This record gives sequence, structure tokens and C-alpha cells, in this order.
Amino acid sequence: MYYTYRKDINICKHYDLCGGCSKLDILYSKQIIEKKEKVKKYYLDNNIMEFPLSQIIESPQIYEYRNHMELSFGDLEIDGKLQLGLHPRGKQYDVVTIDGCYIIDQDFRKIIKKTVDYFRETELKKYHVKLKKGYLRNLKIRKGHNTGEILINLVTTSQREVDLKNYVDMMKKLDYKGNLVGLIHTINDDYADAVKSDHVITCYGRNYFFEKLLDYKFKISPLDFFQVNTKAAEKLLKIVIDYFKNDSLQKVYDLYSGTGSIAQIISPYVEKIIGVEIDQSAVERARENAKLNHINNCKFIQGDVRNILNNKEIKIEKIVVDPPRPGLHSEVIKSIVDMSPKEIVYISCNPKTQAQDLKKLLYNNYHIEDIKLIDMFPHTSHIESVALIVKD
Repeated sequence: MYYTYRKDINICKHYDLCGGCSKLDILYSKQIIEKKEKVKKYYLDNNIMEFPLSQIIESPQIYEYRNHMELSFGDLEIDGKLQLGLHPRGKQYDVVTIDGCYIIDQDFRKIIKKTVDYFRETELKKYHVKLKKGYLRNLKIRKGHNTGEILINLVTTSQREVDLKNYVDMMKKLDYKGNLVGLIHTINDDYADAVKSDHVITCYGRNYFFEKLLDYKFKISPLDFFQVNTKAAEKLLKIVIDYFKNDSLQKVYDLYSGTGSIAQIISPYVEKIIGVEIDQSAVERARENAKLNHINNCKFIQGDVRNILNNKEIKIEKIVVDPPRPGLHSEVIKSIVDMSPKEIVYISCNPKTQAQDLKKLLYNNYHIEDIKLIDMFPHTSHIESVALIVKD
């Protein structure tokens, strides 16, 4: 066992209970070694003997790196004191307040503490998933680390009519390191334990914020996906740029393109890039951001990747793919193979499913040219992987 245990574990008072991170008691340099070995094992488990890992990129920040947190209202015992935070390890329904967490931004800690203290003084109850009763559900906080813009999203049911003026006024007066640009109130009466939006009320400012990645500006709405570690995301994007900047101009697909950050940042190096995304709101945001950044060679299509790839009218030379954690559907892999692109840049937040997908591509006359790992999630077991796959 090569772990070196840290002596400053008291940096987080929640660590023994909270399930937000699991490696805080291990030196960061040792966390990186562990992650590398785990990814290598995923490849070996899929009988991939080549593991051309050229670089492991550490997160520029190992504390206060998260720019987005989704927190739950709850308690640690039946009818106990109101909590606002995350579920303890192994406990689906309990919640522990994390106002001392050090992987989140300092402004987030202030917001959490003030919010939970405020609602503890009211008669408002947390939403009970099983009983389907209660008012307080979630608090989502987002911040542009490069812009300083903060957006607070209080999520409740419609089971009570509550005047939130005092809460809003309190949050506006907080001494932030950044700048509060909006506070919204989202109504969610869905029975599922997930943040959904039935109705959104803008209580203060605007219902979106701006963030910058490299030299590009992005408008982000409350439920838009965006990488949680801004500084590490910029490192990842520079890797992707390196895989494109020495190529001759070509047509490219960006599959699972989300709000279009990857497509727009590599746009100077390609003739045309087509982003494919199933979420219509994400597609609309991608189009809006392309206009914001004065980009004319990006096209964004709403639809299922499996259906879009069946269109053989456009000759695609290269593909960028950044799928969800389950990886690529077998039909998508087949369609990619049928298209026969010269190169595939496969970005993954789940190297386990990435290795499973690459095994199938290797059977179809591709080889792995390069792998780079980027630690987007210090003090957790997760790591981002970027693989360059080349046609034989």
C-alpha cells in the first residue's frame, strides 16, 4: 500500500460523515498515482494491452475548485434540525450541512450557512420524498470562476405560498468575493428526487450567468451542464486543441455537444463543425453562445446521436465525442465505424466505459495514438480521460 496519510485532515469538519469526497486523507500526489493505476486496469480488463499514456494533468486547484453545487434540504434524524448539504456515505435520505467544505468556493460556504440558518428560524419543512410533503427541496449554486458571477437557485415545492423577500434581501447583502448577479426561485413538484423545473421566478437580477473558458465567453442557465472545475476544464480544452491545430481544415462532428463549448473552442482549426445534442435547451444555448463569440462555422443540431449519424450526406473526417457516464450506445459505435473517420477524440468522465468502447473500436481497425488524464475532481475517485483514436 503506497498511501501517505495526511496530517491536516481536520481541514474539513464534515469528512467523516459527508459523501462529497472520499480521498481527502490521502496526499494529492498519491491520489494521482491511484487514479492512473485504476484507469490502466480498466484497459487491461478489456484486453487492451496498449496504454499510451503521455500525460497526467493535475488540477490547478485542489481546494475550492467546484463552480457548481446541488445541495439538498433534509435532516440527520427524524424531525431533526434542518440541514442543507449532501447525503452522508451510504445514506440516501439523510443530509448533512457542508458549510465548512473546502472543495467548494468560499462564497458557496457563506451562502449555505446563511441559507440554512435563515430557514431554521422558519416553520418551513424539508420536502419528504416518501411522504411527498414539504416545501424546501434544493439549493443550486453556480459561479463563474473566471468572471466571479454567482447565480443562486432555491428549489421548492408549491405546497406553500411563501414570501421570500427577506431571504432575497439577506442574500443580496452578503459580502461575496464574487458578484451575485441573480437569485431565482424554481418550483419543482415532481415526485423524483432530482432538480426539475415546473416554473421559475426571477427574484433578483437575471436567471443566468456568464463564464469564460480560455478566450471564449459562455452564457449559462440554471440547469445547463458545464464542467464543474473551470481551471481544469481549460487544461482539457487545450489538449483537444492540440489534437486539431496541426491538421488541415476538415469537417468535424462534436457528438453530445451540450452547450457547445468544445465545438466553439476548436472552431478556428476546422472548416466546419457540427454539434449534435438531444437536449433542445442546450442546443439553443450553444447557438446563442456561438453568436456571442462571433463564430460562424459551428452548426448545432437537436436530435439523438444514433439518428443523426445515419445521415451520410456529409463526409466527416474527424469526430469529437464526450458521452454521458454510461458511454456510447452500440448503435452509435457501429455508425461511427461505418462513417470511417480518420481520427476520433474521445473525452470521458468515466474511463471504465471509455475502455469498453475503445475495445470495440480497436476491433474495427483503429488504434490508440495517445491518452491523457486530467484530474477534474481532486479528493474523489473520479478522473477525466481524453484518448486520440486513429484509423489504421
